[in-house]
Amino acid sequence: MRFIVAIISLSVACSICAGATPIPITARLADLPPAYFDTPNGSAAGYDPGAVAGGLPDDPDPMPEAEPIDAGQSATAANPDDAAVRQRPTPSPSVPVDADGNPVPLERQQPQRILGFMPNFRSVSSGAKPHPLGWEYNFTVATHQATDYSSFIFLGLTSLTAEGMDMHPALGKGVSGFYAYSWRGFLDKSDNTYLSAFLLPSLLHEDTRFYALGNEHSIPIRALYVISRQGVAKTYGGRQIPNVAGLGGKVLTQLVSRSYYPPSATTLVVLASKFGYSVMRDVIFSSIREFYPDAAAHFIRKHQKKMAAKAAAKDTAVQ
Repeated sequence: MRFIVAIISLSVACSICAGATPIPITARLADLPPAYFDTPNGSAAGYDPGAVAGGLPDDPDPMPEAEPIDAGQSATAANPDDAAVRQRPTPSPSVPVDADGNPVPLERQQPQRILGFMPNFRSVSSGAKPHPLGWEYNFTVATHQATDYSSFIFLGLTSLTAEGMDMHPALGKGVSGFYAYSWRGFLDKSDNTYLSAFLLPSLLHEDTRFYALGNEHSIPIRALYVISRQGVAKTYGGRQIPNVAGLGGKVLTQLVSRSYYPPSATTLVVLASKFGYSVMRDVIFSSIREFYPDAAAHFIRKHQKKMAAKAAAKDTAVQ
């Protein structure tokens, strides 16, 4: 039943986004100008998704110019490969890069917001070098996630849906019922975020961010990988371990909720169903995070080709 509620809420949110004022597809899908994406090796040298390793948004820097080459340097003239390296543009500092300092291809980059709406602060681009973790960083990201404006929109939708379905009759109906569902839902969401993304990971030195697998793997493998991330996390050193912080935060959230829900909503069956809903919701959003970059790159490049064709046709007509 809660899975159905989640689907309904997500559908309504998408409808709201669809009815909003249209914005260019490049801004809607990747939040950046298309000029950043044309590079010789097909990677997005100037693409700034704003969330490298789950980080917070940064303004993109302009594309730096190629380093000039001194014609008098005999070593450079003798080695054309060195000249090519010198002429290759350096990516913006906020662009996700791999361990070798190379920009991550567009198809593997995680934007700060998916479709310009859904927060994506705790995802790491496939192959990117992640941001170091720690108490301060974990708290900052968890707070940014918990207080994001979109969280309150989803909270209002889920509260209206739960009230309409009379999921907890003791909470009532009408304005007072909506208020009763809303503040409890906010506590549920905040408790889960701070426990799973800040307190427990910091204590256990566990990395609960989502590391995208990337398009070099098949779709079935990526789908199984998304599901497996509910039970698998990483240590600060990168070793895979059971996701104690992620799952433990969900369990503790349900235990804490017994203090502010009526007795009818704190039975073992109800708490277990709420835990299952929380896991299923994470699987759905992680699936979107995993496959969204593929769709974004496809539409961005399609849009670029269309604009290039229009520009070429215009130039031909002028001539």
